Amino acid sequence: MAAFSRLVRFLAKDGRTYYGDAILPRGATDISKATQAKIIKGEIFGKYDVTDQVADIRLLLAPLATEDAKTVRCLGLNYEQHAKESNMALPKYPILFYKPITSLAGPTDAIPVPPIAQSVPGLDYECELVAIIGKSCSDVSESSALDYVFGYSVGNDVSHREWQIQRGGSQWSLGKGFDGWAPYGPGIVSKDLIKDPQNLQITTKLNGKTVQESTTKDMLFGVAFTIAFLSQGTTLLPGDLIFTGTPPGVGMGRKPPLWLRDGDIVEVGLEGVGTCTNKVEFTKSKAKL
Repeated sequence: MAAFSRLVRFLAKDGRTYYGDAILPRGATDISKATQAKIIKGEIFGKYDVTDQVADIRLLLAPLATEDAKTVRCLGLNYEQHAKESNMALPKYPILFYKPITSLAGPTDAIPVPPIAQSVPGLDYECELVAIIGKSCSDVSESSALDYVFGYSVGNDVSHREWQIQRGGSQWSLGKGFDGWAPYGPGIVSKDLIKDPQNLQITTKLNGKTVQESTTKDMLFGVAFTIAFLSQGTTLLPGDLIFTGTPPGVGMGRKPPLWLRDGDIVEVGLEGVGTCTNKVEFTKSKAKL
């Protein structure tokens, strides 16, 4: 049974949705450039087969189907310079918060901004390495933690600073958990291809201009330590996603602040994985409180 290299979930030109192993153009490493994939049959976290059947990709979707994705965990202030630009103390332990599964979105989906998040400025971007758990684990050691990784993606921890900080009552999830505020992808690169998740370039572009540019080696708490820490007394499940924090350069840390606006194009990229390109779309009210 062949294992995948670059897992994608996609809408094919035949109108059906498949899991597949992306076929990249010669010399390319960005999964978003794939136009074909070998169809995968079976259970993605169980027994599956990468077939020789090739399908044309019409649209890349969120890498995991809703029924396959589990808990979305996120780390705050996991890069020293980001903590400093946020005027917050360096954490002694990983700062954990959660996003609802409804925040997950695909690599080209719009970022919907509801009226409640339009009333005051504060809409921000955060590029992040996303680690996906592939096997159940609890109380694992740091030295064995990466054995439980399924693969890696890049994600955008979209945030509204007013609702996160000033109006969140010290809980961050409200300002980070709106529908579609965790786009990720463009696929999942196998841990067999990314041996060292702490040696990857990570970037954000806003309307074509680079606003974040760093490396995952600058994390305060690396992926292996984070998984080991989060698994203490807690079972991590296949399909759990861990957004591992953002480097400096966010809009909040700039003078004056650089807030996202309706129509902005945000690209988050991770070396060896690829890019997610999402357009900010202010939505209209459906109902009044």
